[in-house]
Amino acid sequence: MALKIEMLRCFSIVAQTGNLAEAANRIGRTQSALSMTLKQLEEHLGERLFESDRKNRLTALGQQVFELSQKQLRQFDETVRTIEASAKAPQGVIRIVSVPSMVGLVFPATLRTLTDQHPGLRIEMRDTDTQNVIAALFQGHADLGVASGDHTLNGVRNRPLFADRFGLICAPEHPLGRQSDDPTIDDVVDAGLVLNDLCGLIETPEFTAATGAARLMAHNTLSLISMVRLGKWVTVLPETVALLAPDDLVFRKIQGLEDRRKVSLFIREKSPFRHLAEQLEELIAAQDWSKFEN
Repeated sequence: MALKIEMLRCFSIVAQTGNLAEAANRIGRTQSALSMTLKQLEEHLGERLFESDRKNRLTALGQQVFELSQKQLRQFDETVRTIEASAKAPQGVIRIVSVPSMVGLVFPATLRTLTDQHPGLRIEMRDTDTQNVIAALFQGHADLGVASGDHTLNGVRNRPLFADRFGLICAPEHPLGRQSDDPTIDDVVDAGLVLNDLCGLIETPEFTAATGAARLMAHNTLSLISMVRLGKWVTVLPETVALLAPDDLVFRKIQGLEDRRKVSLFIREKSPFRHLAEQLEELIAAQDWSKFEN
């Protein structure tokens, strides 16, 4: 018997719920049918996936199969969505993935121009962190992406856009926001620094050494900005991120911190509608990015 994607889906849902009845209800199957599917999967593997018939605890093999199944199910579902989207949009589909800070700077005008030139073109866009942008491009889940850093990927072209400097983000009433001199790295750390994913791109030794004592890390930009707006915390971000921050936050240069965040455009070379992705690439590249390199 060959493994089928729906067997993995059934197993994954049972593993997630830890309850056969709830899993059966979620996917619209009877408990007996679901139980039979799991039995067939275990017989094929020759090992148990659950420690007991209650299905509320995975074996070591079960945990490994669950993690691999999740990866394959995401890839399969993404492929199905792409096929369906292409069928509904015969003029073409472009899948875009970008870090959140760049969505508002890069795409509003360029996408308007492209869709005006190609009526019926379908655009799919999502924002995520740099690591997931790179993964989506490499795995073929996106045609074009914008991310922080300079990455080399097989089958993906890299086109640098600009490099903006890092600086302090704080509330206007915060002492570092009111002082006349630019703050030092020690000033920033002592003020209650909240680290974020982009801080990992900073290579200045004084900064990396000093931030070892930072106690807070925020991976979500909305959560990060919300904390900083309280006036009790500060963070360090690239200057273009500050342009999209609420008006009640300020950006300050930091003495001794000259690092810059590189922003690059990535184009997958084997995209189904490569000519459209390349046209969007040229529209993006034609913008004046030098104004962000102060």
